[in-house]
Amino acid sequence: MKQWSCALVGSLLLTASGPVSWSAFAESQISTGRKFVTTHQAKNIVGPSVQVDEQGFIGATWVEEEADTRTIFFAKSTEPGGPLGSPVRVNPQSEHPYYRQEAPALVMRGSDVFITWASAHPKATPDKPFSSELRLSRSTDGGRTFTSPILVNDDGQAINHTFDALHVAPNGEIHLAWIDAREGKKEPGTFVARSLDQGRSVSKNMKIDDSTCVCCRTSIAASADGTVYVAWRKIFDGNIRETVVARSTDAGETFSSPAIVGNDRWMYQACPHRPASLGTDRQGRLYVVWYTEGADETPAIYLAYSDDRGTTFSSKKQLNVSKGTFPDHPQMAVDPQGRVMVVWEEQSPVRREVVMSYSLDRGGSFSKPLKLNEKNGQTPTVSVNGEGTAVIGWREHVMPAHRLVLQTLQFPSVKLAEGSHAP
Repeated sequence: MKQWSCALVGSLLLTASGPVSWSAFAESQISTGRKFVTTHQAKNIVGPSVQVDEQGFIGATWVEEEADTRTIFFAKSTEPGGPLGSPVRVNPQSEHPYYRQEAPALVMRGSDVFITWASAHPKATPDKPFSSELRLSRSTDGGRTFTSPILVNDDGQAINHTFDALHVAPNGEIHLAWIDAREGKKEPGTFVARSLDQGRSVSKNMKIDDSTCVCCRTSIAASADGTVYVAWRKIFDGNIRETVVARSTDAGETFSSPAIVGNDRWMYQACPHRPASLGTDRQGRLYVVWYTEGADETPAIYLAYSDDRGTTFSSKKQLNVSKGTFPDHPQMAVDPQGRVMVVWEEQSPVRREVVMSYSLDRGGSFSKPLKLNEKNGQTPTVSVNGEGTAVIGWREHVMPAHRLVLQTLQFPSVKLAEGSHAP
């Protein structure tokens, strides 16, 4: 990393150039806070992943590439609301993160920080160039230092173990999911594991399903009652690719058969490389956001929810409305009250916009998509805490450098979603 510079930008809709207080979007009940931009003089950037904890501290992790060197960095704000402090290297210099289009997975819980990523397999060969090992590292001092990473996959094979997801339960149990081809089948499977000692070791790996789309990243969420959910894209006969969800009611020891979320009937001959995103509220509703082109091959972003632990799902609601752009890479965050924020890309031949849409009534209705970025924004991600404070992160390529952008937002303080029941 040759340069680390940080710019503080005012509210998106104000003309003031300095720090500002929360300011409402036009025709919006959500408020924007400070916007932070960091410049990275690197060959390439992957990420970021972002988190905002219950105290309002912001964390981010990403990968920087220089020649044949790839480094995972983590940075955390020195005060609630940002900006980020100085970045810290996460992976040892002896390890080389596997190049991919996903940022490392990140969870912050108080002074604990957990990060997973795929590392290039030491036994990779020219005929198996994509082989990788899944790693987990932990910080107990708020991200100032990180432990030596432990190995998550237990098969020892020189295959790909990646497209991982990470969740930490309130009791400290760590749940992991990823895509794994250890059985040598044509299509890989979805695997899970747990850590019951705060990331010092990982349990025996368990396969929960076959016929997984090879590069649509997994997603994990858990409800207040301890139910754990895993989502992925599954391949059905005829190359039909559906977003599915499996649940565990015993803290990850066993999982149900997967349930189809949208019944999109999307027939596609390759992996679309577009993951689903999960979230839950305190009343137990499970939310799913995903990308599909459906039977009519029309790109769209949908949301559906389940009130019976992922057994059945509501009718799907389309979130993108623009007719002249291509929606892509949706991600979602849900706070305990059921206020939902979804971010995605809107692509056109000349620009790449980051937009968001939100719901204050547990997914019953959504705002019009609101544009967030000023440049060529990519791979947006979002996190929200129990106070309704959110942070959205994305990257921008501005020759000859890259920029990581963090935008803070705030849901209204009135508990509009409390006790509501969306149709």
